[in-house]
Amino acid sequence: MRKSVLIVDDVAFVRKTLAAILHENGFEVVGEAASGPDAIEQYQRLRPELVTMDIVMPRMSGIEATRKIIKENPEARVVMISAMGQETLVMESIHAGARDYILKPFSADEVVRTLTHCLEHHRASGLGAHRHSREHKLG
Repeated sequence: MRKSVLIVDDVAFVRKTLAAILHENGFEVVGEAASGPDAIEQYQRLRPELVTMDIVMPRMSGIEATRKIIKENPEARVVMISAMGQETLVMESIHAGARDYILKPFSADEVVRTLTHCLEHHRASGLGAHRHSREHKLG
């Protein structure tokens, strides 16, 4: 089973941490991007199964990058990475087409569980879906 991921975050340490978690758990990191425009370009070129997308980045927000990726590729599966206290932005990203979200600080288990669920749900149904059951976190 191919589990290719594009990691998007403007902070190199976060990209490195996510890459290590994913490699250790059987995911293939096919690319890393530090900005929204770079994420869009790499998505088009690499066509990963999943994208982890930071919400707040300079130049172009993760929400805007997600919107543009989804507009061109409705099947794209984007999981947002958000800091605590960004609940409004998380909801905006879900409306933009993100499939799920992970809150910082995140654990390896949470990252793997969320991305695996996103892949499995998509494969089982043939369609992606938002995990509204996680909205309880937004309290």
